[in-house]
Amino acid sequence: MDNSQKILKMLSGFIEAGILTSQDLKKELSSSLKFKKESFAGKLDLVTKKEFEILKKVIEKQQKEINKLKKSKFKKVKKS
Repeated sequence: MDNSQKILKMLSGFIEAGILTSQDLKKELSSSLKFKKESFAGKLDLVTKKEFEILKKVIEKQQKEINKLKKSKFKKVKKS
């Protein structure tokens, strides 16, 4: 049974018992979706924007160094 069927079965059980109002239904769905969203985001191993920008700068610096080394290697090969 998939998650949507489980949720619908749970909600229908509450409605049958008469203990669920429309506001309760809205809160329950909202909290369930929020939990699922946070769970999914946690599995993705995301980084913050600040961490991303720092890594981007490090990569740019490394790329400049690589290009510099390639140019110097090319000049040495050409002289030989």
